[in-house]
Amino acid sequence: MKKINDSEDARDLLVIIPAYNEAASLASLIQEVHTHLSGAHVLVIDDASKDETASVALREGATVVSLPYNLGIGGAVQTGLIYALRQGFSMAMQLDGDGQHPPQQAGKLLHALQEQGADVVCGSRYMEGRGDLSTPLRRMGIRIFSYSLHLLGGITITDPTSGFRLLGPRALALLAHNYATDYPEVEALLYMRRSHLRILEVPVSMRARMAGQSSITPLRSAYYMIKVLLSLLMERLRNTS
Repeated sequence: MKKINDSEDARDLLVIIPAYNEAASLASLIQEVHTHLSGAHVLVIDDASKDETASVALREGATVVSLPYNLGIGGAVQTGLIYALRQGFSMAMQLDGDGQHPPQQAGKLLHALQEQGADVVCGSRYMEGRGDLSTPLRRMGIRIFSYSLHLLGGITITDPTSGFRLLGPRALALLAHNYATDYPEVEALLYMRRSHLRILEVPVSMRARMAGQSSITPLRSAYYMIKVLLSLLMERLRNTS
């Protein structure tokens, strides 16, 4: 397998790290990116954090875009995709700022994109039975989303909420212009499918967040599930009317 740090391809890769109050985990995460994706550019989207997220990222050598107010994960990631497109990158990889996506697993996504002709590659914790890090409620929601994507778009995917993704040129251009503002992962899969992009999954091992606490409460999880299912249904109706 060709490694990114053994080639010039790293010059074309932007690693996007959306971060909200992740100062405690960012230093280690960015150092891992420099080690395992040597030569790649690192962009931290500081989503109006109240801690030292921006200063930590700058100290570790990342480029930082600080948003004036909190846009949520969708707005933060789209900001990174727009930056990637305008700066001429051909690939963009998302790593969550809490450190759950180990950069040492990134080579699996890169290999699939470069060798198997994919437009987007998603890292799945479920292809090798590593979904134990999720709560029972989230696992139930993931199963519902997987079924809905198969029913509405003919997509077979085991981990539709995974934010560990690598976008090639076509996916990058598409999502930079059209991306859901909150909880975007599932909707983006259906949108890319409708746009005839090739979506692949590869098995990855994820880990618990490095520091802090998740902002996803049971109430937000319920909202997440309802909102995404309604969005998928509306997308289906638009394409059948």
